[in-house]
Amino acid sequence: MDIKIIDVANKAGVSPATVSRVLNGNSYVKAKTKDKVNKVIADLGYHRNAVAKNLRSQKTMTIGVIVPDINASYFAEIIKGIENMAYSRSYKVIICDVENQPDKELDYLGLLMSRTVDGMILATPATADEEIVRFSDKGYAIAVIGRHIEHPKVPCIYTDNVKFSKEVVDHLVGLGHRNIVFLSGYAEAVDSFERLEGYLKGLKEYQIPFRPELVENGNFNENGGYEAMMRLFAKNIPFTAVYAANDEMALGVYKACRETGIRIPEQLAVVGVDNNRISKYLTPTLTTVNQPKYAMGAIIAEKLIDQMNADEFAAKCVFKVDSELILRGSTEHRLK
Repeated sequence: MDIKIIDVANKAGVSPATVSRVLNGNSYVKAKTKDKVNKVIADLGYHRNAVAKNLRSQKTMTIGVIVPDINASYFAEIIKGIENMAYSRSYKVIICDVENQPDKELDYLGLLMSRTVDGMILATPATADEEIVRFSDKGYAIAVIGRHIEHPKVPCIYTDNVKFSKEVVDHLVGLGHRNIVFLSGYAEAVDSFERLEGYLKGLKEYQIPFRPELVENGNFNENGGYEAMMRLFAKNIPFTAVYAANDEMALGVYKACRETGIRIPEQLAVVGVDNNRISKYLTPTLTTVNQPKYAMGAIIAEKLIDQMNADEFAAKCVFKVDSELILRGSTEHRLK
């Protein structure tokens, strides 16, 4: 038997409108009435017709999340924050892995235009700010993680890459290091060149000449970090510290050092970014920059959902969160 709202209303002795308010979580329904309606819903085994409801409202109750690389644990924690917040607000989440391909990112943005999803969250996107703004100006709900975009309808959340990168250099110089390698990510990533900017700013403050040969591209993954280090070793140039722009590349640094017999931290200090779970289980444990990844995902999901369901968007839509340099074994050795 197909149970309808009117069946629930008749048995509970209330109007169908009251049942609808209970189903939608309306706070104006008295607690006693709400309890009575919920008991009848359970007794009758009523399930609301979500498809019909969404067709009437022209909503899919779905959010898309575009990430550059699903294999990176950094994005896994962000996605978990997004998914948990979305679920608490009755939204489902579709994950779109673009595998660091900008064209694929644009293809997935087509889900917005086709109204397959109600909104889209881009985590460290390759898409230019101007293009993201154009989507928003056309009425599409879009939010960004890892970039600062000044637009009243584009929620964004980010950490100050330049600031914490300079703090990494401060720490390494304080230990006596002057020949510091920087391992960058792929060229399109804002995180990559902002962290490079912080590295350069730190060198300049301590009057350390910039050496282009100490900058290598590790593509934000373990194998890229490993290959970058092997190229550096092949150059036979002096360096005593490595700042990897994420922990995935730092893992590659550890592998290259094991194979070449380089001891961390006695012969080479290593710093990463992201505070991935494995970073504290490495030997030695990895000094890294912690970012509140789960919170970043949850906050941006909440702001996007608020935007999609409110007549007026809240004034605050740009959030800068703090990061923290976590000192561990990989930088505990001080140069003499």
